[in-house]
Amino acid sequence: MIHIDLKPISINSAYRGRRFATKDLIQYKKVLSRILPRMIVPEGKLAVWYTFGVSAATDGDNLIKAFQDIIAEKYGFNDKRIYEWHVKKIDRKKGYEFIEFAIKNEKIYK
Repeated sequence: MIHIDLKPISINSAYRGRRFATKDLIQYKKVLSRILPRMIVPEGKLAVWYTFGVSAATDGDNLIKAFQDIIAEKYGFNDKRIYEWHVKKIDRKKGYEFIEFAIKNEKIYK
């Protein structure tokens, strides 16, 4: 493992100006918010697992932010509480895309 002593910056610090939601994001949020199941998010630090089944070539990290913001809003938690991420991307045929996720208390996994 490579260790670098440098403070990471957030996406908000990396760009100037305001970012606006696209029509695709607005529709994605609307659909996803409607179909997400009811769930209670545990208190404290969190660990998340995301599996994205995708049909087009895309960077895995680009799949996280919009999805994570939507579930944080839906389930009423601040995503700054996430301290551990497990992310997997799987190639799928068009029409068979999916998202799987789990949110757990981070202490359980230490």
